Formats: sequence, structure tokens, C-alpha cells
Amino acid sequence: MAGPIQYLERAARPRLAYRHVTGAGPTIVFLPGYMSDMEGGKATALFDWATAEGHACLLLDYAGCGTSDGLFAEQDLLDWRGDILDLIDARVAGPVVIVGSSMGGWLMLLAALALVARDGPARVAGLVGIAAAPDFTDWGFTAQEKAIILAEGELREETPYSDQPYVTTRRFWQSGEANRLLEAPIALACPVRLLHGEDDGDVPSAISLRLSAALASDDVQVTLVKGGDHRLSRDGDIALLIDTVARLATP
Repeated sequence: MAGPIQYLERAARPRLAYRHVTGAGPTIVFLPGYMSDMEGGKATALFDWATAEGHACLLLDYAGCGTSDGLFAEQDLLDWRGDILDLIDARVAGPVVIVGSSMGGWLMLLAALALVARDGPARVAGLVGIAAAPDFTDWGFTAQEKAIILAEGELREETPYSDQPYVTTRRFWQSGEANRLLEAPIALACPVRLLHGEDDGDVPSAISLRLSAALASDDVQVTLVKGGDHRLSRDGDIALLIDTVARLATP
């Protein structure tokens, strides 16, 4: 089982819930998807593996999600990027391997760009995207849905992943549109591994191919998983994730 929940107190932002284990190599940082948290199967499996193998690992709940403080509707993409950077600054001294699932894959890129710009390229040892969804405020909504978000302030959608509807606020959507990445070169030179299910009904696998083309790195691999859905949470999918992370996180 994943380790005990700890909390990062902050003066100007909500308190953040996280799990952290110290160990060898770059610290593995797992970023969950939209309206998700660190209790998911991929995050837990990765943390348990890291603990067993002596690797450093950090899980977190964004503000307004899971057991972190704050209201979900008051957060946007850059707020959550700030949460990630605050926790890394507070708990991780050396390089990181960032693993991002779905929206977490967008945040993975934004956080990595900020870390590299501030600390230099050695700060980010690698990136692993799981159905990474950069720019989904652009391609993930119809023109009608975007109009509803702007006119009414939010869009509520039923989802098979939760008994609660997905809520997209105007605040979040506008921050996403202001921080799109796929239409210009992405100045990251570290190794990047992108895992994507061929049967993903939420994030087209073509997004991982677009991301691969946009990244400046020469070391980018896209793995399409036959029969894989958006979650990529089958036993074989989890094994692939752990093997992929292990190859980047082992010195």
C-alpha cells in the first residue's frame, strides 16, 4: 500500500496532500488526470513499486482535489502547475522523472518547462506520458460546448469514471487556451516516453504523435498499446508503465 498522507502548508495557497518516499535515483513524480487524485491504481502501483525497489517517489493531490484543501472550481491549469512546483521545491532536491496521466501529461510538460527554465536541463531526467492530453481545451470540446463554458461559466458532463459529473469551468478553460503547447516547438531535450491505448475514447492517440513531433528532444518514443483504453490500468498496462519508468529512473 502507498505510504501515509502528509501535508504541505502554504501561506497563499491551499494546503496540499502528498505521499513521499526517499530513495535512489531521480525522484518519480506522478501527476493524476482531471478530477483525479493520488489514490488511483497507476499512482498507487508506481509508489508501491518505487518503495519496494528503493526509488524516490512523490504523489500529490492538486488543490481542490482528493484530500488537498481548496475548492475545485477555483483552480486553473497554472494553479495546479504551481502546486506541482511547490511540492517539488519543498521535497525534492535533485532531478525528477515526471509521469503524467491524461491532463497530468499537460501539466507534466508545463512543470518540466518551468523547472528547466529556472534550474537548467539537468533538473528533469525524463518524462512519461500516459494518454497525455496537452491542449485538450482546444480539441476536447465541440464549438457548442465551448460556447456553453463561456456563456454559462461551466460545462457539466457525465463520465464513466466517476459518479460525479465532470465540471469544466470558464476559469480553467481559459487558462488552458492561454497555455497550449502543440502548435509550436516544445523546448524539452530530455528522454520522453508516451504510452497510449489504441482504443482510447477520450484522448486520440494522434495527440501523442503530435506531441512527439513538437518536442525538441531527439529521444522520444511513442508506444501504442493494442486494446488499451484511456486509463491503461490493466495488469499488463501497469507492468508496461513501471518498466518504462524504471528505465528512466535507474541511474
